[in-house]
Amino acid sequence: MPRALRTAAFWIAAALLVVAHAIVLWQSIAATRLWEDEAFNLTVPVNLLNGLGYTSDGTLSGSELTPFDARISTGPVVLLPIAAVLATGVDLVVGARLIPALFFVALLVAVGILGRRMGGRWGALVAVAVPLAFTAAALPSPIQGPADVLGEVPAASLLAWALVTLRRRPWLAGLLVGLAIQAKYIALLSLPAFVVALLLLQHGQPFLRRLRALILPAVALAVPTLVVEFFALVSLGPGDFVDHLRATRDFIRSGGQIAHTTFGEKITTLAASWYLPPVLVIVAVVVAIVVLVGGLVLRYPPRRTERFWATVVAEPRTHLAVAAVLGFGAFVGWWSTAGHLPLWVRHPAPGILAFAPVLVAALVPAIRQLWRSGVAARAASVVVAAALATCLVVPAVGATSAAAGRNGAELAQQRDQAAAIASLDADWVATRWGGTVALVVLSGSHVGLLDAPPENIAGYPRLEYGGADLCGDAEPLAQAPGIAVCATD
Repeated sequence: MPRALRTAAFWIAAALLVVAHAIVLWQSIAATRLWEDEAFNLTVPVNLLNGLGYTSDGTLSGSELTPFDARISTGPVVLLPIAAVLATGVDLVVGARLIPALFFVALLVAVGILGRRMGGRWGALVAVAVPLAFTAAALPSPIQGPADVLGEVPAASLLAWALVTLRRRPWLAGLLVGLAIQAKYIALLSLPAFVVALLLLQHGQPFLRRLRALILPAVALAVPTLVVEFFALVSLGPGDFVDHLRATRDFIRSGGQIAHTTFGEKITTLAASWYLPPVLVIVAVVVAIVVLVGGLVLRYPPRRTERFWATVVAEPRTHLAVAAVLGFGAFVGWWSTAGHLPLWVRHPAPGILAFAPVLVAALVPAIRQLWRSGVAARAASVVVAAALATCLVVPAVGATSAAAGRNGAELAQQRDQAAAIASLDADWVATRWGGTVALVVLSGSHVGLLDAPPENIAGYPRLEYGGADLCGDAEPLAQAPGIAVCATD
């Protein structure tokens, strides 16, 4: 193909990709309904602006105001900037979602840089396309879109930028990983990948010097958590601070969930989390592994084991590839083998969004290596390249269509229902965990759960999905289409 034609094709594809991402991102900001986890997270910046400190409504912790709530696993790296935006008086939902949206844009820039390092401009293009192909929108615990008020996308963005900066500024990479942990605790799983990648960058150095190279990044890594915990200590006092640490430890160890799932169920769920048929996803993964290994062997023929490994380790892209393999493997491996975790791809999403684009971008140089290796390999490279394009174009169309199908009606209805609740001017409203949690937060009231200790919700109005009949013989305190607020029984 002539160079001019390749250049034109690249820029047309890049423009279409930008448009697709813009549609998905805008719909995520302005049209997607607010769901309960987003709403629960929003209680922290709302309470902070109301002078209550870094405090949640404690909706999942007994329905009492809870400073530094361990159940809020989306951290201050996300929630504090949201509070700053909301302080300007903008709409609660749109204003809050602007911060995750910015993190998502930063993620795309980072994976684009990593993709370019792996495979030139076409590597950058396919890397930026990967987040469109992945979807974690399956209920009951979704990432509906990239601007959801959750910590997964910000954590992925920070991990990707840590990988960008690792070679030249390892201390900054450590700081970014530390910030990722304070965006979402699960970012802790990335630590082995970054340690191994940094040690690879020190290949050939004396052992003690390689270990010393880890010290400054490790200190920078700890800084964000130390700062957060210092403020928690000052706010809570020693006794409550110890309880907070124990609750955080228990939450991290359990994932906050209790379920019984199998490895097979997890892999099936993960395969279904792309805008492609699951069988095609599995086939694509197998082919990709074969192509990557084949490209590596063709480029570095292992005639002598010592020379082979020395040559591979010296390759400037090796630390990126190793970090991506270990990072992706850590998130997916932990989740798929953790039988106590539900079938939610939200859990491994930070690792998938940060590291999968690097792995897909690595296919570009592997395909080029095939192209240079004879007629049969050249034919295979054409087939693989076409398959790769199909596996990215089809999902991009699917993601864009799904986003464009949201017209904002659900969010508009939520706002109307919240206005009816707000008319009560109630400090607290009790409801069940689910969509009604978002309505209470939108109304400006604190949200408690009906299954909380009775003394904690005594006297609170009760919000239910349904009509006035839910209030028995009494008149609803407030109602709107689809909901009713009843007096305490």
